[in-house]
Amino acid sequence: MSEYLQVDAEHTVGELSLRVSCTVSASWTLLFGPSGAGKTSLLRVIGGLIRPDRGRVVLQARTLVDTETGTWVKPGERSIGFVTQRPTLFPHMDAAANVAFGLNAMNRHARGERVAQMLELFHAGALGKRMPKDLSGGEKQRVALARALAPEPKLLLLDEPFTGLDADLKASLLENVTAWLAEHRVPVLYVSHDLTEAFQIAGDVVLIEHGQVQAQGPADVVLALKREQLLQQLGLSQKR
Repeated sequence: MSEYLQVDAEHTVGELSLRVSCTVSASWTLLFGPSGAGKTSLLRVIGGLIRPDRGRVVLQARTLVDTETGTWVKPGERSIGFVTQRPTLFPHMDAAANVAFGLNAMNRHARGERVAQMLELFHAGALGKRMPKDLSGGEKQRVALARALAPEPKLLLLDEPFTGLDADLKASLLENVTAWLAEHRVPVLYVSHDLTEAFQIAGDVVLIEHGQVQAQGPADVVLALKREQLLQQLGLSQKR
């Protein structure tokens, strides 16, 4: 896949000074770093939830943000799916209606088929008529994932969406998401601070610390030192 996302942005959020310049071309890119490093803020800049103090964001040759020219594409017009750690469903809509949100361009029959397909993909086929208040945290997250992918976005942003799910369900959902994204050629930026997870996900890693990109590349290269430090803490280091 050629370069699909270019970000050059600066923004101050509280005590965090985000200064990120990177180009992303892998189908799976993991944003890795400690809590407070700026990972979520970066996703929010890309998704349009934060207007940066200065910068430019270009997705597949389309300029979404350019503070010099005043270019600003609204979040709902960016063709970007965004799933956070805490799912935010529309409380007055049942699960099926939540997933159907954003599919107004489809006719009723096609929309119904897409909703059913996406709910099944995330093991939520039986949840369609239930209201958000009647769903567990894990169920809400599955519906949120289905809603984010239903419009077939050009980019998917995942901010630790599987936190709180049991290991088996997380592995199953991640497998389904990965297969669907590969089939539809939708790239993803995935936030994590879990070192084990970083090595499990095949793709590039962008290491962020103190609001800045420290390194980018394969996990076994970018995170080699952190992996060795963890092994030493566990007494499993191979070094002599």
